Amino acid sequence: MTRSAHSQVLDILCPMHLVVGKTGNILHVGPTLRKLRPDDTYPNTSFFDHFAVMRPKMIHSIEDMQWQSGMTMHLCFRQDPSSTFKAVMAPFGETAEIFVINLSFGITIQESVRRFNLTNADFAATDMAMEMLYLVEAKSSAMSATHRLNLKLQIAKIAAEEQAFTDTLTGLKNRRAVDHVLGRLVESAQGFAVMQVDLDFFKNVNDTHGHAAGDRVLQAAARIMVNETRAEDTVARVGGDEFTLILPNLHDAKDLQAVGERLINRLERPIMFHGRQCRISASIGTVWIRPNKNLAAKDILSYADTALYQSKNTGRARQTVLENTGSDRL
Repeated sequence: MTRSAHSQVLDILCPMHLVVGKTGNILHVGPTLRKLRPDDTYPNTSFFDHFAVMRPKMIHSIEDMQWQSGMTMHLCFRQDPSSTFKAVMAPFGETAEIFVINLSFGITIQESVRRFNLTNADFAATDMAMEMLYLVEAKSSAMSATHRLNLKLQIAKIAAEEQAFTDTLTGLKNRRAVDHVLGRLVESAQGFAVMQVDLDFFKNVNDTHGHAAGDRVLQAAARIMVNETRAEDTVARVGGDEFTLILPNLHDAKDLQAVGERLINRLERPIMFHGRQCRISASIGTVWIRPNKNLAAKDILSYADTALYQSKNTGRARQTVLENTGSDRL
């Protein structure tokens, strides 16, 4: 078989090979290897003009490489050290004057395929490299899809939990959220205040202007309560016209009194609905829990209700504050 015929066979069986003479001159280069550096001229140039042997360290000539015949070596392009290869060298024919050096990408194959735009045609038909890459890509795609699905499920879970804690009409928190926040504050033993707010004359709005007007009033009242409290406070609608506010980290009774007064003043302003004025006011019952007070959440809400009834019974549009000084009773 002629050298040309040999080269054709090698191009098919191992497209990333070189044929070199005993002096290290390159006689032939496989098609895939040529594709990696298309501007390089290989024939009649030295192997070491194009490649450097990284391991074993003692190789500096073809004679040195012959001692490693049949053993794995690690090469790189001399002009591009980032392109690394595994290589094995074997004599070609009986005269040992021609050698075949076959290269592979090793663990860098995935990066190399993308970098050099290689396809299945650039590898031997029996090479499993592309099949392995397909499996890697399939696994990566599956993992990515799983990650996206988990992210969607997590977002959906958060949205569901948020919806479970939200009043649909006003967008405020609901009674379930109040129980959750209040339970957490009681466990932490920190100081906080609870306000029960009841809208005075709300029934008159519904009876006079209709339920659509009543809904508009509830939404307006919700906005006022949010605007007059801090971001860390919890504002919840717990009944038809009943609201609960939880205010952590309050250290001055004057601040607590001021919040109630602002709410009452704002809620007494007319709320417009289709050109008509809807008038309400607010009665507020507040309980201020000092730090490290051992009280059950249901008892705290009961104390706040008691304070609310006092406000209603003494003329409405006012706030009653029960202060816990650390004794067993308020």
